[in-house]
Amino acid sequence: MAELTDNIRYLKGVGESRAKALEKLGIRTLADMLGYFPRAYEDRRHFYPVAEAPLETPVCVKAMVAAPPVGTFVRRGMELLKFRAVDETGSLDITYFNQNYLKSQFRTGETYIFYGRVSANGRRRTMVNPAFEREDRQGTVTGRILPIYRLTAGVSQKLLMSAAAQTLEACGEQAPDVLPPAIRERMQLAQARYAYENIHFPRDDQALEQARRRLVFEELFVLAAAMGMMREKRAAGDGRRLTAYPLEEFWSTLPYRPTGAQVRAVDEAMADMASGTPMNRLLQGDVGSGKTLVAAALLWQCAKNGLQAAFMAPTEILAEQHYGSLTQLLEPCGIRVVKLTGSMKASEKRSANELLQAGLAQVAVGTHALLSAGVTFRDLGLVVTDEQHRFGVGQRSALAGKGEKPHVLVMSATPIPRTLALIIYGDLDISVLNELPPGRQKVDTFALGEDMRARIWRFVRRLVDQGRQVFIVCPMVEENEELPAGMKSAEAYAKTLQRDVFPDLRVACVHGKMKGKAKDTVMAAFAAGQYDILVATTVIEVGVDVPNAALMIVENADRFGLSQLHQLRGRVGRGRHKSYCVLFSNADTPDAKARLNIMTKTSDGFRISEEDLRLRGPGDFFGSRQHGLPEMHVADLSGDMRVLKQAQQEAQAVLALDPALERPEHRPLRERITALFDLHADTFN
Repeated sequence: MAELTDNIRYLKGVGESRAKALEKLGIRTLADMLGYFPRAYEDRRHFYPVAEAPLETPVCVKAMVAAPPVGTFVRRGMELLKFRAVDETGSLDITYFNQNYLKSQFRTGETYIFYGRVSANGRRRTMVNPAFEREDRQGTVTGRILPIYRLTAGVSQKLLMSAAAQTLEACGEQAPDVLPPAIRERMQLAQARYAYENIHFPRDDQALEQARRRLVFEELFVLAAAMGMMREKRAAGDGRRLTAYPLEEFWSTLPYRPTGAQVRAVDEAMADMASGTPMNRLLQGDVGSGKTLVAAALLWQCAKNGLQAAFMAPTEILAEQHYGSLTQLLEPCGIRVVKLTGSMKASEKRSANELLQAGLAQVAVGTHALLSAGVTFRDLGLVVTDEQHRFGVGQRSALAGKGEKPHVLVMSATPIPRTLALIIYGDLDISVLNELPPGRQKVDTFALGEDMRARIWRFVRRLVDQGRQVFIVCPMVEENEELPAGMKSAEAYAKTLQRDVFPDLRVACVHGKMKGKAKDTVMAAFAAGQYDILVATTVIEVGVDVPNAALMIVENADRFGLSQLHQLRGRVGRGRHKSYCVLFSNADTPDAKARLNIMTKTSDGFRISEEDLRLRGPGDFFGSRQHGLPEMHVADLSGDMRVLKQAQQEAQAVLALDPALERPEHRPLRERITALFDLHADTFN
């Protein structure tokens, strides 16, 4: 008897080579196949007469073959198979390209169901390469709701349908039911086997909806329970109990007053650090909202308590920037700040480490160099990581491991809808900075077409003549065979601009394929004013401050998510100069225009993030899934928020009764969560 743990290669029609192709889709076992849900469905249940079939949209047409198919050799590599099918309303000319082997499958006088796009050529109706079956054998590719799966090279829809059908037949009874029976009955949810059968091969619309509802709830329930267990595990630990000193002493050293949001965020974090439980807090703020000042206030509190703190940034250039900012903020208070980055000389690193070991330096700012074995703290009480999605959980844990249960603050400049943040950072408490400090410039944003190109180039020249600098961002790095027509590649575009458009200006290029040191060198040179224009990929999305940059141009802007565009726009408007953002796009679809129009109407990152989630869904929300959220197989976090709330409530109720999930009815849930932790070890720590 087959087991869900069996390798997929043992299924009929799969074998070794196809199993390797399926592995690229994450399908290794029969259990993986069971959980590989269709991305969409085609309703092929309705048959049209020839004359009434809608044009240029996939439909099923029932017609009789009127004459034997005729093969025609057109040229080398091109053969046509043609015949005519008819019904009482008209005739349909059917053509297959390079499929002469089908000739024997069509019999004159027999009726077939053809699925494809009907085109009109004058009064004639045609169909090219349709799927088909005989009328008396329908039910495989026509006459049903057909699942459509995501594919990869070497994997066809036919292969996945066959594998799913075989898996359900062999192991359908083993479909794991992780929902406690009481919850399933209370929520009126389908049983597991029914749900899996009808998500792959729905009997009808109602069965598909019941299957989806069950599996959406299950997926969100498991995730909510996993996050709840993590939170309970963390809350049960003992943490350093800090004394909360009056912050007026720190605020009085500043040339400006903090915003209400900054004060609130510091108070929330200090309440954690004084509670006796280790803090694990996300500080989420829009571009320029003043996260560094919040971190500085907590570093000050840490030093007042006789403890040390570490501040980790993802790149050397960002570490340098934070080192400068924190030194300026903390040294007037008698707090010594040291720097630790990979490019420092060995003697400099040794000196910084000796100060930390002796407790003579209270704050260390650096890159992952802080994680090296040679770096030791006398008494580490707080760890701060900037742009936390750039670090794996393992790296943050390694830094926290240098102290005795230090408090942890993670910072992100990507505004995330709160509902989504509660899932992604379900084990963290969240502070939000929703006010901009005084003096931040509003960046005027324009969505333009190619017809405005010459005018914008003149504007670039005018700004450079005034001493300003310009960012130009492209979605691609270098020319390659997959580069769609009209797409700009950073390297080639930089050369073209230098040669043909701005030969008298200083143009540089930076992109993700460059080595870290080379990137930092170019960025530092741009920040120092040695270049007028920097052509880049989104590697600058989170980067060094260039207060002199007054214009951000994004090429092929429709290729970016709104949150990403907002991050890029945040690279300008950081100084005293009026700043602008230009979004170039030739996309003329209503959706693309509507998305870019949002950018011109608001600079509120949280509103933009809500729109981005609504328009693109969470799968694409973070670009390359940097957040580490386990991929949703069936739930849609933008559309299933009501179900999410129900799932979270039910998960909380279960954990309140059985925190370790030891009861028999909760064991399947515990096993699923354990598997989730194993699969996403870098997400769940």
